[in-house]
Amino acid sequence: MGTTSNDSQSENREEPLWLPSGESPAISSVMFTAGVLGNLIALALLVRRWRGDSGRRNSISLFHVLVTELVLTDLLGTCLISPVVLASYAQNRTLVALGPERRVCTYFAFSMTFFSLATMLMLFAMALERYLAIGHPYFYQRRVTRRSGLAVLPTIYIASLLFCSLPLLDHWKYAQYSPGTWCFIGHKQAAYLRLYATLLLLLIIAVLACNFSVIVNLIRMHRRGRRSRCGPSLGSSHGRAERASMAEETDHLILLAIMTITFAVCSLPFTIFAYMNENSSQKEKWDLQALRFLSINSIIDPWVFAILRPPVLRLLRSVLCCRVSLRTQEATQASCSTQSNASKQIDL
Repeated sequence: MGTTSNDSQSENREEPLWLPSGESPAISSVMFTAGVLGNLIALALLVRRWRGDSGRRNSISLFHVLVTELVLTDLLGTCLISPVVLASYAQNRTLVALGPERRVCTYFAFSMTFFSLATMLMLFAMALERYLAIGHPYFYQRRVTRRSGLAVLPTIYIASLLFCSLPLLDHWKYAQYSPGTWCFIGHKQAAYLRLYATLLLLLIIAVLACNFSVIVNLIRMHRRGRRSRCGPSLGSSHGRAERASMAEETDHLILLAIMTITFAVCSLPFTIFAYMNENSSQKEKWDLQALRFLSINSIIDPWVFAILRPPVLRLLRSVLCCRVSLRTQEATQASCSTQSNASKQIDL
């Protein structure tokens, strides 16, 4: 009995039931407003694109199907997680005290792990789609369809649900972090916490590898197009179509690369937090910053898509490729003149 009472007292000391004085919901309110507004704007732009392209055959690309699923995932995560934090501030009580048997804390921690993993898996699916479309076009045209893209979202949700349910099966208790408005995997479950962080890190590396492969293939396409412009056999219409396709692929790559960099930056504090021991984490107060960074990703992604409209992407593409274009134009003119002179000598 004495041991049980001591354990309960220590647990109550570690997990307070009331928020500290002076805590303000301003940051959480701004994050929630920005997340909902950004996702709604991005979703409206996507719906407008779908309606505008619905009359054209094969105009709605699989990449935009995946982007739509990513925006829906971010919107759902923001609407299911942030109101819990605002309710905690409104009642001036911690998540443990909001519901019986720590249910609100468990719900919040499970939702955080689920939507963070689902978002990263969606980014990986987008990167893999670009890798197959550019690197293996024959396989992509034969096997990958928009219908398969619609099956990506439930598949990712099922995989994330199974992985994030492991702590619930073992009856683990999620930890409550200061100031009491956040719950997540605790350092007492260090094995699962590091496994989760390692999985996110491996997904980031896989996405970066796919993006690097796409960049290499786009450079090869550019070189082939430069050589083909010297030949008389290719028509101008085919050349314009090839350049337009390459420009579209470059726009997709820029959008995906910025989203991947954003998630990598937002996940880095959490990765450091996961591999810290409990004492150093509490000493440096890294936990709250790491969890906030992890939740910011779902806010930034839709704004990236909303800001990077086609005119902005064309501007970025022109800025990134202007030097390369000038050099390639000079090289193309030199190579074409060399080939024409050589052909004239052969004719003579």
